[in-house]
Amino acid sequence: MARVREVSDYVRIDGRNLWSRNAVKGTSVRGERLKRDGRKEWRQWNPRASKLGAGLLRASEDVAGLLPPIGSTCLYLGAGHGTTISHLHDHLCGSKNLHQGTIIAVDISSRCIRDIIRLAESRPGIFPVLADVRDCNSIRPFLNQKTPWIFQDVSQTSQVEIFINICDRFLSPDGTAVLSLKAASERQIEGGISAQFEHAESIIEASGYHLIERINLAGWENKHVLFQIRK
Repeated sequence: MARVREVSDYVRIDGRNLWSRNAVKGTSVRGERLKRDGRKEWRQWNPRASKLGAGLLRASEDVAGLLPPIGSTCLYLGAGHGTTISHLHDHLCGSKNLHQGTIIAVDISSRCIRDIIRLAESRPGIFPVLADVRDCNSIRPFLNQKTPWIFQDVSQTSQVEIFINICDRFLSPDGTAVLSLKAASERQIEGGISAQFEHAESIIEASGYHLIERINLAGWENKHVLFQIRK
């Protein structure tokens, strides 16, 4: 029998599978599998469609720290079409936003934001924001205080510098932030992909942040690494 690991009350690892407790029973967001456990319903969290999901399965250090505190306000940059956002909502907000959590979901694509708006209609606590993450002033009106958790997944050059700037502006003391670094979006440097990741790590540490873990997502998201840091 597979061993079940409780990452939080709303996220669990069952063998090789990741699940979040469904905040909208009977509804899947991307056709994912649903299963019942008494009065609870769980949605399968696909690590091939979610870098955060892959990180939760691959992390060897502070796995629970990869998720924001339940009921908190978090900042998600590069929200995409909402797959990961929906699972975060299961954990952070719960059914009908029982825990009063808030997800500020930022993306530069109007098409993605339309998908997030539709998702937010059934999942209160999600706030779609159409903005460029390089412009902190476009995000500031939606955060009335610093946040304990930031996730960045954007396909732009200078991902690390953008991440550090965002953390300097918005991450609270002792807050945790996670950078999903896509090697293909960065300028090529001598030494290839491995050197790119080493260079990114050196920038993070030189900026005064504590690197908790560098998580290689190979096998699910090739040429991607998560950097989990603490302020």
